Amino acid sequence: MNRTYDIQRIIRGCKELDAHFQKQMVVKYSSLLFAICIRYVRTREHAQDVVQETFIRIFKAIKNFDPEKGRFESWIRKITVNECLKHLDKCKIKTLELTDYAEGHEQTNNQAISKLNRDDLLEVVAQLPDGYRQVFNLSVIEGYNHREIGEMLGIKEVSSRSNLSRAKVILRDKLLSLQKQESWVKTI
Repeated sequence: MNRTYDIQRIIRGCKELDAHFQKQMVVKYSSLLFAICIRYVRTREHAQDVVQETFIRIFKAIKNFDPEKGRFESWIRKITVNECLKHLDKCKIKTLELTDYAEGHEQTNNQAISKLNRDDLLEVVAQLPDGYRQVFNLSVIEGYNHREIGEMLGIKEVSSRSNLSRAKVILRDKLLSLQKQESWVKTI
């Protein structure tokens, strides 16, 4: 019999170390956590490894989850991002402090960009150099500020700002290039 449980019951079951409820949590949140991981680590295999490590960390720390301090989904997202960063650090993928990426690039056509779907944009973001992709994901997608990003990545706040700015320039250039090739716009 396939029973679905509300998240509060799943959390209570996981706090009691009930394997049935741990499995329910994995089923419920695997795709969300994988989607976060794949934005940070480039291969499916590494993303799957990080998802597994994330669930281990969630199950160990779930007794500390306090619904008064925030939503459960926000709590597991933060754990997932931290696990991704630990994985990248372990693999020696460091954030770039400075680069000589040239300034003064053409602007993309905003009308064309509005036709770009979410998956296409994430695919272009995935092509960013590792350090820029990390800062872009943490800032634009996860909503961290530059001070928090600097602390998480062990870089200066100004380096986080600089990396985000450069990531945006690279994305703009990639989008412009794809637009010129007419190979990226899928009409909706």
